[in-house]
Amino acid sequence: MSRGRKAPPRLGLAIACSLLASCHAKQPEAPQPTSPLASATHQGEVRSNILRADYAGSATCGGCHEKQHAAWLDSPMHRMTRDLQRTQINAPFSGNTFDFRADSLRLEKLDEQRFMRLLGASKGKRDTLFRVTKVIGGRYREDFVGVEVDPDSPFAAARDVERVLPVSYLVFNREWRYKGYSVMVRERPALEPGVVWKTGCIFCHNTAPALSLLLDDVYGERAHSYQGSVSVELPDDKRPRYLVRDEPALKRALSAELSYLGKAREIADYSLERALSVSIDGTRDGFDEQHLTELGIGCEACHGGAREHAQNPGAARPTFALRSDFLRVTTATGAEPTHAQDVNRACAKCHTVLFSRYPYTWEGRTRRRDPGGSTINSGEARDFLLGACNTQLSCVHCHDPHAEDTKGSLLALEGPQGDALCASCHRNLREPAALRAHTHHATDSEGSRCLNCHMPKKNLGLAYELTRYHRIGSPTDRPRVEGDRPLECALCHTDKSVDQLTRTMERLWHKRYDRDALRRLYGQDLRVNALEATLRYGKPHEQGTAVAVAGRDRRREWLPLVVLQLANDYPLVRYFARQAVERITGAPLPVDMNMPAADILKSAQTHLNESPHRSPPQ
Repeated sequence: MSRGRKAPPRLGLAIACSLLASCHAKQPEAPQPTSPLASATHQGEVRSNILRADYAGSATCGGCHEKQHAAWLDSPMHRMTRDLQRTQINAPFSGNTFDFRADSLRLEKLDEQRFMRLLGASKGKRDTLFRVTKVIGGRYREDFVGVEVDPDSPFAAARDVERVLPVSYLVFNREWRYKGYSVMVRERPALEPGVVWKTGCIFCHNTAPALSLLLDDVYGERAHSYQGSVSVELPDDKRPRYLVRDEPALKRALSAELSYLGKAREIADYSLERALSVSIDGTRDGFDEQHLTELGIGCEACHGGAREHAQNPGAARPTFALRSDFLRVTTATGAEPTHAQDVNRACAKCHTVLFSRYPYTWEGRTRRRDPGGSTINSGEARDFLLGACNTQLSCVHCHDPHAEDTKGSLLALEGPQGDALCASCHRNLREPAALRAHTHHATDSEGSRCLNCHMPKKNLGLAYELTRYHRIGSPTDRPRVEGDRPLECALCHTDKSVDQLTRTMERLWHKRYDRDALRRLYGQDLRVNALEATLRYGKPHEQGTAVAVAGRDRRREWLPLVVLQLANDYPLVRYFARQAVERITGAPLPVDMNMPAADILKSAQTHLNESPHRSPPQ
């Protein structure tokens, strides 16, 4: 992945989960620490949790932590990366075919093994056969990894390394889709296998020694890119600092890991920068499945290496904080992180990325220059670190870290339960009169629910639904008002114009907004409806948000504008548009979404012109 100036803290890249250590029983014996553990600076905690030798595996946790371990085994997190020979999947492999332009992919099963046969007519490509080896995900979609094999000898040795295969199965609506179309990528011309798994994905959904994933953080700016690198950065005032306090000990640890990866190198006399660069390159080239501490994300991916705890539970408990005799992490100001910051940093190992080349972020910014918040799923923890509240509030205040969040528990946070959590710090807003003065909405209305204003639903989720934006702020913040479409107040006040909303915010919250900035977003006449103008002029992610709101509220007057988004340059927005059209019309839209954008639009318009529309459900 490409880099910004500096990557945010993480030990991996995307949404992640775990399997037990028994799924990976044949890994080589781990090297021992290369320097004595430092004296414990935090009473009762493990003294080191980032070296390979510090990891014990999730199987060791079940005996003492039976309840948490049992919940984890049944969670989507645990089931994220699975060996296909040892798991159950939802996707059908029954000779069915996925057609994409001139190409076809047949999903087959031979002797209980699954295959994808790519029948590539585009560009004169030869037919290829892939034996599926792994499944990734399973809550909303299943992605697949596999190896190319000889079509005449499908069970023979692989011709190539494991690659990400070109289609995903959507569990929530039981359809196949091009793999990349779950993020903001442009239209693709043909079916092709994706990146090499071990260099593009291995740290995304698996457990590896923390040190292996911190190499570029320790190096700083201009570090070499590798599979542990994250594609976006945090601003200087939000980014933790990784401080080397024993350079020889760090080099010994790096040397031991390089030897374990089969990339032995004597680096003791190198400068620190060169030693880190050599380690990054060795990790990129050498790290493979057998070098994981677990396939999938295990307990220690969040809790840190806990071998010392497993050996002596009463004297050394695990910690979310980084513990090492040669490395220390502080906040951007050099302070010791709070417990909440340590937890959030653990979550941000994975839920922190903008992993496509889509250039735009929220707050009117760009991915390459002072990026704002993410616009799709999987950037929630980074967004949370960008906003307020993250020094005292942690991800686990709202999310169950060991099991799947139930719909009921998440909905409860949208009401009094979530308000009470916010009021545990913002005590001045506990009284109805103070809350009314703060929100300018009735205290029992949706406008006085904390999450609705401070974490609005405007991000593009995995199931074609909007999800909450996790950068806690205010809809009246100038960067949001002057940089983003639509105005966040318009997500609820869908009938209001830009002028009405901004004048109301200025009157109630005593702020002033740059009208020229607003005209650049919405056009010269600010009396235009904020959502309608977003559908016409917005950036793709903004249009996706407006499309979803139009569908949510079944706004038939916006149907023509929603239909036009079926030809959006970004296929993800097209899928949101299809769902919105179906909600507005109250009928399925039988259009092949794998056609080129112009053909999708033409087919949809023809269908809508010829078919009587049912009245939308109320």
